[in-house]
Amino acid sequence: MPRSAATIDVPLLLPAEAPAREQALRHFLRHVREEAGVRAAEVRDTPLNGAPQPTLHVTLNPRTTPLEALHRIARHSGIEFRERWGSVLWRVEGMVSPKSEEAIEAALADLANVHASASFASKTVRIEFDRQSCALPEVAMRLARLGFRVRPARGPRAAAPLRRSVAERVAWVWSIPREYAEFTAAALGGALLAAGFLAEKAGGAPPAATLPIYILAAVAAGWFTARDTALSLARFRFNIDVLMFVAAIGAGLLGHMAEGALLLVLFALGHAGEDMAMSRARKAIQALHEIVPDTANRIEPDGSVRAVRAEELAVADRVLVRPGERIPADGAVVEGVSAVDQAAITGESVPVEKSAGSPVFAGTVNGDGALTIAVEKPSTETTLAKAIRLVEEAQTRKSPTELFTARIERWYVPAVLIATGALLVVMPIAAGGAFEHWKTWFYRSMAFLTAASPCALAIGTPAAVLSALARAARMGVLIKGGAHLETLGKVRAVAFDKTGTLTLGRPRVAAVRPLAGADESAALFAAAAVEAASAHPLAQAIVEEARARGWDGAHASSVEQAVGRGLRGIVAGETVEVGSLRLFADDPRAGEVRPIIESLEREGATAVAVRRAGAFVAVIALADTERPEAAAMIRGLRALGVRRTVMLTGDNKHVAAAVASRLELDEFHAGLLPEDKMDAIADLRRREGVVAMLGDGVNDAPALAAASLGVAMGVAGSDVALETADVALMHDDLSRFTGAIRLGRSARAVIRQNLVIAMGVIAVLAPLAAAGYTTIGWAVVFHEGSTVVVALNALRLLRRSAAE
Repeated sequence: MPRSAATIDVPLLLPAEAPAREQALRHFLRHVREEAGVRAAEVRDTPLNGAPQPTLHVTLNPRTTPLEALHRIARHSGIEFRERWGSVLWRVEGMVSPKSEEAIEAALADLANVHASASFASKTVRIEFDRQSCALPEVAMRLARLGFRVRPARGPRAAAPLRRSVAERVAWVWSIPREYAEFTAAALGGALLAAGFLAEKAGGAPPAATLPIYILAAVAAGWFTARDTALSLARFRFNIDVLMFVAAIGAGLLGHMAEGALLLVLFALGHAGEDMAMSRARKAIQALHEIVPDTANRIEPDGSVRAVRAEELAVADRVLVRPGERIPADGAVVEGVSAVDQAAITGESVPVEKSAGSPVFAGTVNGDGALTIAVEKPSTETTLAKAIRLVEEAQTRKSPTELFTARIERWYVPAVLIATGALLVVMPIAAGGAFEHWKTWFYRSMAFLTAASPCALAIGTPAAVLSALARAARMGVLIKGGAHLETLGKVRAVAFDKTGTLTLGRPRVAAVRPLAGADESAALFAAAAVEAASAHPLAQAIVEEARARGWDGAHASSVEQAVGRGLRGIVAGETVEVGSLRLFADDPRAGEVRPIIESLEREGATAVAVRRAGAFVAVIALADTERPEAAAMIRGLRALGVRRTVMLTGDNKHVAAAVASRLELDEFHAGLLPEDKMDAIADLRRREGVVAMLGDGVNDAPALAAASLGVAMGVAGSDVALETADVALMHDDLSRFTGAIRLGRSARAVIRQNLVIAMGVIAVLAPLAAAGYTTIGWAVVFHEGSTVVVALNALRLLRRSAAE
């Protein structure tokens, strides 16, 4: 089995009822098997403490499909993973080139039940491990032996002192060369190379005197290249570092030690330039950590205000937020009125009015009024903390193009070595075999080896992915990995939920039609008692209308949900049912209310019937309105090349037709149950290919899982939606979705440009080097120049606006 594949057993927690369990397993396995990185998957019963334990037995590529992706599908299916498997994200010091990823993953490949995915772009490694058999310190020690130091990628920040001591300042100065280690090595090597050149050309020093200087320059600049070469050869892997190291050694053996040193200096400078360019994208993400204030003004029980560390805040603590200050924790306003700038979380450009009861988020900026908030989440569980965690983990998930270029490199590098060997052996013999011929072709083969190295090919895609993920996060869009980013760029059809997505999701009761002499308020109150158990917008509209009319808030007991149909419960000892006509399909008297419901639906309302103690007592009409930006969003998607826009709704066909007509959607499907939406998505995928589903991420979870890309909107404060969606829009603004599609298309374009640049330079430069038209030095200049060009090209995505 290829090293990239791993077989994992994951214990599952399934629904208790047999029908629900079977349906959940069917849904779960179907979507797990559709994941690109999954080779095989089945659920087995394995013995645990003498009893059978349902266990997922799956073979997958952890770099493409991490366990978190399968856990998301499990949650969509009503299944939970037991806490046997865990994961950590570590920041890694000592990663100086993309080949460090391979070194880290290879070093941990033989550890049982440990799966690593490293990212040079973000300088992180995600470790998924079996809690029963893996000791994380052993993993860290193994990496330390290779020269990689690890630390948690997130956690409480150290207190920032107001003034630094002299020792702290000295330590900070000394940390700079360590942070930019390869640049430091390249600078030292370059200085020695310049000294040798000046001594030789200006001072007239003989070659024997300058040779040690050039050797020292090569050792300094090539230290990290030599280390990575040794790690690769120890595992019989041939990569870019091997090519460049061999070329430098070859130049030295030919007596061109200065050119060999120049090669290593420019190679190290190229890597350092890539790293510095990409650090801009890394810092754009790391800057998210800095928007939460270090301190908070906690209100003590005696009413005094005391400054404390933000991470010391506990749930139920009260905090004073003065005008202009950042809010230190997620919570709700207890007292005060102000406008809060939520751009850091949701991307909203306009401050949002907050008053008693309004939710607030850590990292947002208070306006001109003082607020007292009650803390609702610890610092590690805030919306911002979870968003940062998801973005950081997304950086370790390889995109299809990254995996493709990695596969190319595995055969390309040996092919270059074979071609170099052919130039080195065949061409001198063909030229007559004289010593000068051997020397000429040895030099040309080293120049060819330098020109053909695929550095730009290796860095072009991860640099673009990292930049796009960072830009999306600043837009209030969380994209969970390069694979989802590339899928965004390929979307050809989009399916939408109606309520709360295309509409505002704030329906109101337009009319209550009492039946058979029933009391209007009594019928409404009975319906509200049952609907209070539901979070659906239509249910909440009924509850709000009942409260406005004086309902006492008494809830029904024994509430049951008929999915996609309605609810039933016990109110004052009588069964009350509220729902569509599908809920009452077995009642012949439903025909009596059908004309009323159809009349209301033709007027554009959603209508539900209320049955109490077997008799229909009312029909309630509810109305919603489209989002003001919905029509512009649909037009924007068409302009971006989306061929089909489809609305999927459980609402009636009259309401659906009216909404679809006003928004100019291509098609709609009405009266759908959740499983019907999944079938509609499957049909759309067969017809159109790559399909995105946009919904709320909670009620639409099965449909989002069935789509090529599940997009949840308005997830700020919604833990379930934030965790389960492939792409999460932090704000209820459909234009963010258009911006995400546009960014995905731009990212794909930049990736293609980088591939063309990388392969184009090789295609032109390698033959010229083999033919003797360029020296090793110029080959390195153009080679490393192309590498820096693709990194800078990728950085353009950081400046990309949602409107571009």
